Amino acid sequence: MTSQGNAANSAAETGAGVTPPQSPAPDRDVAELEDRWLRAMAELDNVRKRHSRELERQRTAERARVASAWLPVLDNLELALGHASGDAFAEGVRATLDQAVEVLARLGYPRQDATGVPFDPAVHEVVTVLDDPDAPPNTVVRVLRPGYGDLRPAAVAVARARE
Repeated sequence: MTSQGNAANSAAETGAGVTPPQSPAPDRDVAELEDRWLRAMAELDNVRKRHSRELERQRTAERARVASAWLPVLDNLELALGHASGDAFAEGVRATLDQAVEVLARLGYPRQDATGVPFDPAVHEVVTVLDDPDAPPNTVVRVLRPGYGDLRPAAVAVARARE
């Protein structure tokens, strides 16, 4: 070997004259990592918000499902009271019915059983139309089955429009 070859080999072995590889730009790497971290945090926040909305939607749907299941019970209590005498048992059934109606109202499903109000298709369902000379046209004259908020509309009889 020549003296030049020996000098090159010894320089390569000792690492002299060779520059170690460096990352292209340390600041760029830090900026990229910060950007990825911020995006991950934003995605986590979005997931939390989505989960919160979905949870609330599920709660509302379940509350409506359970409340709807009780509506036939309330209807039957009202039918029973319509055929009951004024004894203590009937008063107990009336108190139970009132308590159940109050619970539904607290859950966001208020009872809709007003007469003399204008017909509103959002809260009423017309079952029959009656001739009532004392009531203005398209006014609820009788509630056949009460409504409860968004659970079901009130079944009503409406005054016929005069000709």
